[in-house]
Amino acid sequence: MLLAGGIGLLDLRLIGAFPALDLRALARALTPLALAGGLVLAASGAVMFAADARAMAQSDLFRLKLALILFGVANALFFRIRYRRQMLFGAVRPGMRMLAALSLGTWLAVLVAGRMIAYS
Repeated sequence: MLLAGGIGLLDLRLIGAFPALDLRALARALTPLALAGGLVLAASGAVMFAADARAMAQSDLFRLKLALILFGVANALFFRIRYRRQMLFGAVRPGMRMLAALSLGTWLAVLVAGRMIAYS
């Protein structure tokens, strides 16, 4: 929840929800929580993978989930590099909205793919 909640709320704000909330303050508060959640998920995911590595490595859904995670991280890094200055001033550009919508969809797809692994 730390990762999805932190990124999700920030993405929603960038898309246009909650306009009364200060973007800079929200980013400062939620980014460290999202990073902490990502680290916890990486550690717990490694343990879960180790428990049944052979089956997981053969799962198309697992590979899709890993690809989506890589894409989500790359999107976040690109966003940070490309729009760092605008975030300092709290400005929201159309490109930021597009990347935020892409981010929100990507992380939701990661959640769905992860849940579906158990049923494949």
